Amino acid sequence: MTDTSSANRFSMEAQPGPFSFEPAKTALIIIDMQRDFIEPGGFGESLGNDVSLLAEIVPTVAALLDFARRHGWLVVHTRESHAPDLSDCPPAKRARGMPNARIGDTGPMGRILIRGEPGNAIIEPLMPAAGELVIDKPGKGAFHATRLGEELAVRGITHLVFAGVTTEVCVQTSMREANDRGYDSLLIEDATASYFPAFKQATLEMVRSQGGIVGWTAPFSSLMQLDGTA
Repeated sequence: MTDTSSANRFSMEAQPGPFSFEPAKTALIIIDMQRDFIEPGGFGESLGNDVSLLAEIVPTVAALLDFARRHGWLVVHTRESHAPDLSDCPPAKRARGMPNARIGDTGPMGRILIRGEPGNAIIEPLMPAAGELVIDKPGKGAFHATRLGEELAVRGITHLVFAGVTTEVCVQTSMREANDRGYDSLLIEDATASYFPAFKQATLEMVRSQGGIVGWTAPFSSLMQLDGTA
């Protein structure tokens, strides 16, 4: 960790170069750590995916969440979810997926991607605390058709730290949305996962390519070096 010219600004090792931020202007965005995607017996597993690949990151995401809380960051949790009447689900989105397992259909943990259903809930180890934002997003990106942009703006947030699933879909989409809106974003490499490890690796390389065209990436250990200082 290197302290920069401002006493309230910090810099950590990352790729493609150091990531600098002010804790008071930083938010942790945890993407879609929902039961249906991560737990055995949920929607993700019913499609033939190895959910253990996603479950492996839970301890790291929990440690990252604890770090953010201790250092006073804004914490945001997202859920990919839709209204029970599917009024916010475009037909083109609902048409995707297995014919008998589409958005709104009954899955192992209730109706798939419907707000209020058991499978749509955030997993127990990462449950939001009082005062933390929970964003229900009808799309892949956290900014699309949500109040996230307004919530960040009113709090003066300039830097975002991302975690969650899946790396190549909702996480990457949200980071690209953030980039277009002027945020500097960091993806914690061991706090994100995909059902397809090669997709995760490709996404990490895309995010930090060309001088950080989308943002920065770093392992959680790099952030932990700030502990006691940030």
